[in-house]
Amino acid sequence: MTNPALLVVGHGTRSDAGVGAFAALLDRLRRRAPSLPVSGGFIELSPPPLADAVRHLVTAGHREFGVVPLVLVAAGHAKGDVPAALAREAQRHPGTVYHYGRALGPHPTLLNLLDQRLDSVLDRSERADTTVVLVGRGSSDPDANAEHVKTARLFAEGRGLAGVEPAFISLAQPGVPEALERCRRLGARRVAVLPYFLFPGVLPDRVGSQSVEWTIAHPDIEVRRADVLGDSDELADLVLARYREALGGDIRMNCDTCQYRVALPGFEHRVGTPQVPHDHPDDHVHLPQVHA
Repeated sequence: MTNPALLVVGHGTRSDAGVGAFAALLDRLRRRAPSLPVSGGFIELSPPPLADAVRHLVTAGHREFGVVPLVLVAAGHAKGDVPAALAREAQRHPGTVYHYGRALGPHPTLLNLLDQRLDSVLDRSERADTTVVLVGRGSSDPDANAEHVKTARLFAEGRGLAGVEPAFISLAQPGVPEALERCRRLGARRVAVLPYFLFPGVLPDRVGSQSVEWTIAHPDIEVRRADVLGDSDELADLVLARYREALGGDIRMNCDTCQYRVALPGFEHRVGTPQVPHDHPDDHVHLPQVHA
C-alpha cells in the first residue's frame, strides 16, 4: 500500500445528526483525497466503534495508519482514551503501526469557521456593539480548559467585536448562564452565543436550551444563537493536514501543562495515571487492560 490509511477517531454521540455529520466528513475526506484509504469510528456511545474501522482497513490490507483524533482540544479523550484504544487495536492486529496526530485546535481554520457561523446570525455592521459568548465542551483537564480560553482570546483579536467571553457547557465554569450574566453586567445589550463544537449533539443542544432560558428571563438583552462548525471542505483539509503532520512526526504536542505529566495544583493525583480504553456498546470483545 502506497499511503498509510487515514483513521479518524471520534468520541461518539447519542445524536443521530452528530453521527451523520461524522459520516459526511469521512465521505468528504474521501472526495478530497481520492487516493487515500479513509475510515473512522468512535470510542464510545455510538456506532461504528473504532474496532470496526480498524478491522475494515486491516481487511483491505492496510497495516500502517495516520490517526487523527477528531477533537477541538486535547483533553482526556485525546491524551488517554484514544491512545489506549489504539493500543488495544495493536494487540488485536499484531504488526499494525499507528502514527498518532494532535487535536484540531486551536487553528486559524477553526477561527475562520467560527467567523462564518457568526456572520450567519450577525451583520458585520453590528459587531462593534456585540459581545460573543464562545461555548466549549468543558473538561476536568485544566490544560484543555485553558486551550478554550486561548481560542476565545484569539477570536477576539481583530474582528471588531465588543468582546468575547469563554464559557463551558459541562465540567468547568463559567457556564452559559454565568457567562451571559457577566456580559449583561458589563453593559452588553446584544450577545451572540457561538458554540465551539464540530457537529450537532446533546451538548450543543444544551447550549441552545440554556441560552433560550436565560433570554426569556432577561428580555432586555438581545441574544442570538449560531450553529456548530459542521462538516465542510475547510474542516476536511485541516484533518488531512493533521494526518500529514502525524506521518512526518510533527505533532508538537503541548506537554508543559498536561495534568498527566505535571503536578498542577489540585490535580497532583493525575500525574502518571494509567490510561485505559473506553468500553463501546458495539465492541464486545475486551482484551486485558492496556495502558497507553
